[in-house]
Amino acid sequence: MELTSIVPWGRSLHEYKSMFSLNPADLQRKILGCGDGPASFNSELTKLGGHVVSVDPIYQFNSEKIRSRIDTVYPEVISQVEKNKNKYFWDSIANVEALGQTRMEAMEIFLNDVDSGIQSGRYINASLPTLPFKNNEFELALCSHYLFLYSKHVNQEEHLFSIKELCRVANEVRIYPLLTLDGSRSKYLKPVISLLESDGFRISLESVSYQFQKGATKMMVVQKNRVNH
Repeated sequence: MELTSIVPWGRSLHEYKSMFSLNPADLQRKILGCGDGPASFNSELTKLGGHVVSVDPIYQFNSEKIRSRIDTVYPEVISQVEKNKNKYFWDSIANVEALGQTRMEAMEIFLNDVDSGIQSGRYINASLPTLPFKNNEFELALCSHYLFLYSKHVNQEEHLFSIKELCRVANEVRIYPLLTLDGSRSKYLKPVISLLESDGFRISLESVSYQFQKGATKMMVVQKNRVNH
């Protein structure tokens, strides 16, 4: 993977709590963050005594290289948001300028943590659909802004394999959002749910308090029955 293909965009612990309806008990669990990118979630939760491991291919690069890439793409991302701001819900984040400030604050926390976090094993260079962990190594896996969002780039089979892999390494999986980049419901959502349920997984779509992309008000929760391994 080339660094030039990455668009780093980080979210905070506060946003993760809202996106995934994380309560205090959830934050005490052993958590895997999948596709966390330059989010400050890992750094913030670790400082609070939490146990979280993040995986993303961006972690093959050091903080200096990631910072350079953020500086390169930031103006372009903000420009695209400005052009499409009608697709977003400007409530908790007031405007495009405030969005940029919020994202940069989260990414700055990440950048100050990532080099030491890579050394300690909290940030691991890996990606779906294959993860370098043992069965049931985590209690909760969170997948933010990857599955379903990138339905034009990730096909149905890859969605299915990826969710099963998350279920292999964690007892419970939460995925957000369930809309594609253009704001429509992913065409893979219904067939993937059907296939997972036929394999014995328990699926629920649950409302969350977070909404920035218009209509992105639900997460998928996947749990495996005891017959699943």
